[in-house]
Amino acid sequence: MSTEAPAGEVTMDIDGHIAVITVRNEAKKNSYTPEMTEQLSEHLTAFDDNDDLWVAVFCAAGEHTTAGLDMPKFFGPNATAKPKDPTKVDPFGLARRTTKPVIAVVQGITFTVGIEMMLAADIVVAADTAQFQQLESKRGIAPFGGAHFRYLTRTGWGNAMYHLFLCDKFDAAEALRIGFVQEVVPYGQHLDRAMELAREICKNAPIGIQATKEAALKYIDAAEQAAIDYIPQIRERVFATEDFKEGIQSFVERREANFQGR
Repeated sequence: MSTEAPAGEVTMDIDGHIAVITVRNEAKKNSYTPEMTEQLSEHLTAFDDNDDLWVAVFCAAGEHTTAGLDMPKFFGPNATAKPKDPTKVDPFGLARRTTKPVIAVVQGITFTVGIEMMLAADIVVAADTAQFQQLESKRGIAPFGGAHFRYLTRTGWGNAMYHLFLCDKFDAAEALRIGFVQEVVPYGQHLDRAMELAREICKNAPIGIQATKEAALKYIDAAEQAAIDYIPQIRERVFATEDFKEGIQSFVERREANFQGR
């Protein structure tokens, strides 16, 4: 009998005018494979293209939001990652973005890409178990999924640099204090609360809501685009370093990295 964990998946269910998009890979703390990011993109695109769907609730099954990327499947010798389709919604909001409201729901471990996808949404509801950490620089790299500028727009310069530089772990109370999330509720009530908010939003005129989001995005588009355009330079600078190799090796060996600044 095979003991291999089932492959992760991302599903979408419809509840009236609400799309509920759920990440399911509990055996690996909802770590993302390339295939899962593609599925997420497809569901967000289907949501955005369907006039009968007005709000999306983006959540994860089980105790944790995500531990991040399934690194070997993105960067290893047998990586399965493919170039992004520019016609589809980007879960990181770095290319095509949905024009409709998206409520992110987080709980437990919410690391790296989980934060970046959360910040690409519009409203965040956190369970009181949520723990956040942007730890790429502990692995010899740097955030390149939007954290480098969305921490700023959500929390301000000092709060952003504090957590981006320390690569520390912080809890839901701290996330609420700095404006990282909008509500914190007891674990077990987080998805229900997000659905309540989605239903309240659905009582309003959907075109008016979409126009409001589109207008708000116009305000920040120029600054965000400059930060997005810089991402290839981030990759080029950090991926060629000895520190990158050390960071990945230390992660594989489950030890503290010894960086040399080269």
